[in-house]
Amino acid sequence: MKLLTKRGTIRCGHDGGVVNVPSQSWVRINSSAVLVEPDPQGRGLHMCPNVGVNIKPCTLTLSVERGYSVFLRIGQQAVCLDSIQGFTDGTPPGAVKYTVRSPGQTFVGATS
Repeated sequence: MKLLTKRGTIRCGHDGGVVNVPSQSWVRINSSAVLVEPDPQGRGLHMCPNVGVNIKPCTLTLSVERGYSVFLRIGQQAVCLDSIQGFTDGTPPGAVKYTVRSPGQTFVGATS
């Protein structure tokens, strides 16, 4: 598994994009900050196409379900791996997940 960086691509199940905002900035891979716990929780989503009457598009990521490294930490925060996933606030509730499409780098890997 690869470490997830700010340049990584995270998408909701409808293909809306998560806005990566790193909570640390001093550890970088190829000039891109490594994401750590609690990233990407509580981040905005843009361009979710799930729009309609009585349908709420994904606009926010909820808590991370899995994907933090058990062993590797930065400043006592677990690093995010490319296996990160969790739910969004879109409809249907509790059914739409966000997942990593690209970790944003291909150099550094770790085990979960």
